[in-house]
Amino acid sequence: MDDMGVIATDKNKLSLFYNSESSIGKQCYAYVQSSDKKVLGIDITKTTVTPTQWVELADGLNVQVKDLLDTNHPDFKQKYGEDTIAMEPNDWLHILEKNPQLVPFPILIFGEKYYQLKSGADFKKYLEADSASIYKK
Repeated sequence: MDDMGVIATDKNKLSLFYNSESSIGKQCYAYVQSSDKKVLGIDITKTTVTPTQWVELADGLNVQVKDLLDTNHPDFKQKYGEDTIAMEPNDWLHILEKNPQLVPFPILIFGEKYYQLKSGADFKKYLEADSASIYKK
């Protein structure tokens, strides 16, 4: 039996972790809302995402937690400087907790698959690809 994560996954539901204050976040949320699936939108600037959830999102994307952050974001550079910094994973989680606006791209969960959406068109591409594989079975 697989380990259950804290983030619920469902093949009939789309979950989107997004920043409503960014244009890419607003655009992707609109695309997701227009689908015929049930949608759970989590605005990371208004809803607290736990460290466990951040780790699960990073694991689902097959990246390190620090890779969820935009270290070129002006807020990051202002607080932590221009130079590349080395931190422990827990330090990156603390930054994410306090500064979710540093996550540059929405994260979509569709079934057991995790996607980082870099444009609204990415959503359509991933959904169509997943739907095509469903119809082939």
